[in-house]
Amino acid sequence: MRFNRRGFIITLIIIVLTTFFVGYRLPYYIYKPGGADALNPVVQVNGGFESEGDMHLVTVRGGQATPFQYVLASIMPHQEILPLDEVFPEGISQDEYFQAQLQMMESSQEASTVVAYENANKDIDIEYEGVYVVSVIENMPAYGILETGDKILSIDDLPIIQTDELINYVSSKQPGTTISVTVEREEEELTEEIALEAFPGDEKVGVGIQIVTNRNVTVDPEVEFASGNIGGPSAGLMFSLEIYDQLTEEDITRGYQIAGTGELNYQGQVGRIGGIDKKVIAADSEGCDIFFAPNENGAENSNYQVAKDTAEEIGTDMKIVPVNTFKDALTYLQNLEQR
Repeated sequence: MRFNRRGFIITLIIIVLTTFFVGYRLPYYIYKPGGADALNPVVQVNGGFESEGDMHLVTVRGGQATPFQYVLASIMPHQEILPLDEVFPEGISQDEYFQAQLQMMESSQEASTVVAYENANKDIDIEYEGVYVVSVIENMPAYGILETGDKILSIDDLPIIQTDELINYVSSKQPGTTISVTVEREEEELTEEIALEAFPGDEKVGVGIQIVTNRNVTVDPEVEFASGNIGGPSAGLMFSLEIYDQLTEEDITRGYQIAGTGELNYQGQVGRIGGIDKKVIAADSEGCDIFFAPNENGAENSNYQVAKDTAEEIGTDMKIVPVNTFKDALTYLQNLEQR
């Protein structure tokens, strides 16, 4: 067989270019619509009631871009391209970031459990075990002073039991203010002086730590979660509705396919999340009938407004419903007619 040098070179170039376009990782991250899976397999209340309809967990897909994915995302609607350093905070590795996201998912599940059981008047007991440092951001004041795993005992002699207490106290201060932080580390009590700074590109001030409240929540009947590697806090509202639906004999789905999103705190308030336009598309693709969106008390460009605009853009029949609290969503469902 005669060797065809020109053909070999062309083939080699094609292989190299193909490998580059589909395999090389660019310093960009792409967000796009994910899935809208039913929550029944994810949340299981022991002896819980079944429903005709379903609650749906809506997700956004993300990943570091290849050249091919970058070009595709540039021309596709509702795909967002961000520089990698805007996605992962400076000084935190991708692995640490994803671990923090999983921790936020666990906190979201706990908050949704508390809200659902309290509203369903079921047995629940909460023991507060303290606030812990999840990670420390490089080049912020706490870096090299506080460590992952530190238990925060007090700020300026103010006892700290929940994260909100620390956040509310620090957010009331000005950049440059020095605070006294007392922590427990390896059974030793340490007190450090740390000056507050504004976060890069943000008006918020802090010392540069991610924190979590460690609670021991005991409920009856028991509830189990199987969310796998899904991270972040945005499933809180839908978790709480699914748990409540299984706890109570009343079928609050009324036979509908119900999706939604929103971070839920322990008081049942629904907070803003990212990527809601992509979640509306994911829910519509799954054939959902109703989508709950954080209303942010009617703020301009709220999640609800973006969700509503996206629904109009794609021409969906899915109903977009604004909610500020868990009870807003529950009341809406309880007033629906049976499908």
